[in-house]
Amino acid sequence: MFHVKVCGVTTPEDALLAIEAGADCIGLNFVPGSPRQLDEATGRRIRAAVPAGVAVVGVFAGATAEQIRRTAEVVGLDAIQLHGHLAVEDFVSGPVDPPELCRDLAPLPVIRAVRLEAAAPKGDPLASARRWVAAARLLGHPPVMAIVDASVARGTTAGHLGGTGAVVDWAALASAKPLDIPMALAGGLDPGNVASALAASGLQAVDTASGVEASPGRKDAEKLRRFVAAARGARHSSGDPPRSCR
Repeated sequence: MFHVKVCGVTTPEDALLAIEAGADCIGLNFVPGSPRQLDEATGRRIRAAVPAGVAVVGVFAGATAEQIRRTAEVVGLDAIQLHGHLAVEDFVSGPVDPPELCRDLAPLPVIRAVRLEAAAPKGDPLASARRWVAAARLLGHPPVMAIVDASVARGTTAGHLGGTGAVVDWAALASAKPLDIPMALAGGLDPGNVASALAASGLQAVDTASGVEASPGRKDAEKLRRFVAAARGARHSSGDPPRSCR
């Protein structure tokens, strides 16, 4: 789906900065409470500035299929990223995105944000993610990609599910059996750590938001250039097959 995604873009100018730096995917945040949240009109203006060949993904958490479809149509989104919690549990009060959304959003491609579990069943930190993808596949429409983001506390509200600067446990991710769909790495990635993150995790696709900002929601041109150069350099220097494509 992508190799370098810059998420939380809030202006057409920042979208163009990311693309000029070499990003092949732009993320527009429609999650309530996020400092990078957009309305549909702003999202549409950003979409109009993005040239052909660069994917535009809308990020949602806890929205209904009807709400997501409307925004996708108005803005012109290429794909949907679901960033809510994976499952409903008695002590989870935050937004949940169930597997049924993949079916209800078809034929729109869905990217699923997942998180490592510290106390994982049978030592599998991707167990919940694996179940979610399997359930979506049984319904006939699995996600096209998974983004591994930093862990959050159960019940975390929508606006604090991403873009916080928290980092994934790269070693734990590397030791886990990969999902059976392409995988990308997110969570606190910046120009200084993205090469190390790719080397440690074994993945070759990345997603960043806060790590290339001058302030929340405003991108920094120099950080963007350094981030994309480091990410692409790390990918090309690796002789191992990418886990994201296995």
